[in-house]
Amino acid sequence: MAANGCAISVAGLRKSYGAVEAVRGIDFEVRSGEVFGLLGPNGAGKTTTVEILEGLRPRSAGEVRVLGFDPGVQIRSLKDRIGVCLQATNLPPKIRVHEALDLFASSYSRTSSTSALLERLQLTGKRNEYYMRLSGGQKQRVALALALVNDPDLLFLDEPTTGLDPQVRLEIHRVIEELREAHRTVVLTTHYIEEAERLCDRVAIIDSGRIIALGTPREIQEKAQARSVIEIRCEQALPEAAPVFLAELKHSISDDRRQLTVTCDRPARALVDLVKWIDACGAELADIHLKRPTLEDVFIEMTGRKLRE
Repeated sequence: MAANGCAISVAGLRKSYGAVEAVRGIDFEVRSGEVFGLLGPNGAGKTTTVEILEGLRPRSAGEVRVLGFDPGVQIRSLKDRIGVCLQATNLPPKIRVHEALDLFASSYSRTSSTSALLERLQLTGKRNEYYMRLSGGQKQRVALALALVNDPDLLFLDEPTTGLDPQVRLEIHRVIEELREAHRTVVLTTHYIEEAERLCDRVAIIDSGRIIALGTPREIQEKAQARSVIEIRCEQALPEAAPVFLAELKHSISDDRRQLTVTCDRPARALVDLVKWIDACGAELADIHLKRPTLEDVFIEMTGRKLRE
């Protein structure tokens, strides 16, 4: 860990491929023990940035420190301390799962228990299976086990759940949450909005090689001009006369007067007032739904396009 308490420190990072500038002078820090997300569309510069941090790709300019090391110079020392799960991992077709873990473990100065990793990632029953016979989700769990085999201080996960079915995605989410509870530092790249909002302590949204927003998911959401929407459905019709506070908010009521939609800036306060009014009217609540602006809303406002474009 660096002297300033940050696992990663980046200042003025640039990466060019000829005339194409993939990363255009970005600055950020990753605190020790947090899950930090790099969120953006394909081609935004996320993977290039992560590969520079991992020591896999040289930078064109800027200052970078990862666990106190310069990834462009102290590559061997850095790689002993980090774990990396790439977008795609390909192993020899006939290597067995336990053989892959033992092989990777032999490259590090410290290792985790491979048996414990297999159990943790629900791969114990596949320990003697050939890699080529694993499903896509099982292969991704093997890739995650390989990234954890050296008990890393810092884990890089590059689009770890892309193309996986919902059940496997949730399993990987649980592993990431366990790592956060254990105060392990994780850098996660993703273009799944819900994944970033659920897992990340802080997020940097990248577009065209630049960071356009940085902060906790809630801090970034609060920057959106879009407002929160409250949808309430009642078992009985609401009265014609609306209370004063409701008249001051943008709202609509369905023809049968059982569904009320309110758009506002302060949803928590409005929701309390609405529930009190509905209760005073003698109506019974059937359903309440609150929709806040998402990270996608912020991105659309800033760029005019969606994160997955």
